[in-house]
Formats: sequence, C-alpha cells, structure tokens
Amino acid sequence: MKRFILSVVCISFLFIALSASAQGIKLAVHAGANMGKLEGKSFKDEYQLGYHLGVAPEIMFSSKWGIQPEVLFSQTNTTTSTDFHDIYKVSVNELKDVKLNYLSIPLLLAYRPVSFFTLQAGPQFGILMSKQNTLLENGGEAFKNGDFSMVGGAQINILKLRVYGRYGIGLYNINDIDNRDNWKSQTVQLGVGIAL
Repeated sequence: MKRFILSVVCISFLFIALSASAQGIKLAVHAGANMGKLEGKSFKDEYQLGYHLGVAPEIMFSSKWGIQPEVLFSQTNTTTSTDFHDIYKVSVNELKDVKLNYLSIPLLLAYRPVSFFTLQAGPQFGILMSKQNTLLENGGEAFKNGDFSMVGGAQINILKLRVYGRYGIGLYNINDIDNRDNWKSQTVQLGVGIAL
C-alpha cells in the first residue's frame, strides 16, 4: 500500500511539474454530494447519499486541453444485505450501515470544446482513511485500504463558478475478507466549485 501511495504522489508531482509551461493554472475548491453504492451480493443494491470536498487545480496546456489532478475527501455509505450474513456466517439479526471515508485522487484529462464546458475522464485512486470495524465479528478487517476507479463526467464553467457531474466505477475488488463476493464501488458525484 505504501508503494501505491508513493506512486500516486509521484504522478501528481509529475503533472504539476509538467504544468510549469501550461497556458493557465487555476485552483478551485470543490464540494458536493456522492450517491454511492457497493456492487456485490453482500450489499443492498441502492445508492446512498454521502459527500465530498477538496481542491482541484485546473491546468490548461492550450485553450482546449488540460489536466485536473484533484484531492478530495469522499464518503461512501451503504448497507449490508441479508446475503452478507449468509455468505460470511455472521450472527447479526439486523442490517448494518457502513461508512467508508476515502482520500480520493482523480487524475482527469480535461477537454474544453468551448470555454464554458469541459469534458473530463481519467483514473481515480482512493486511499481508505477510516471505516467501521464492527462489520465483522471481533472487529475483523472487511475492506482493502485502496480502491481504483475510472471516472468520467462534464463540468460547466461560468466565470469562477464550476458545476459538475461525474460517474465513477470501481475496477478493483475491495473485499479484504476473501473472494466469495466481489465488492466494487459505483459513485455518481454532483458538485459545485469556485475557482480562486
């Protein structure tokens, strides 16, 4: 996991170093809602509300192309299904709510066909900051410490205001118990930002 974090930090610094000759650099503050779920038999198949907030440098290499490496605190909420208790033989009578807090680092390629509209796509690395340890009996670890997703979306740029929507799909199984059930994240993000 330490190599993963170091790789993400190195890639981020590489993008920032390459941006020294960029046409324009702006820093934006972002905040918004996450509608997230974990895909897998162990969890309810429904999106639940969470939130995200963070910073997003906008680095444009030309009038149309740029990158947007972000650092976001992001929360995913979900609820276990009755299948969780059947698969893992946990003696719990009710469904459990689960909160996962990530430090998310999307590295987005930005294409701006016109000045007020940006298309974005790229990988997102997630570092699990906190989780519930009561999901399994005896406080066992249920979730891996990292996640990897692909993100795509669009952003409207009105002067300093940014309004965006994105969809992220997890490519990495975050189940740290075993391989009986694959758990992959899905998130719809809606948010606003202010360019400083």
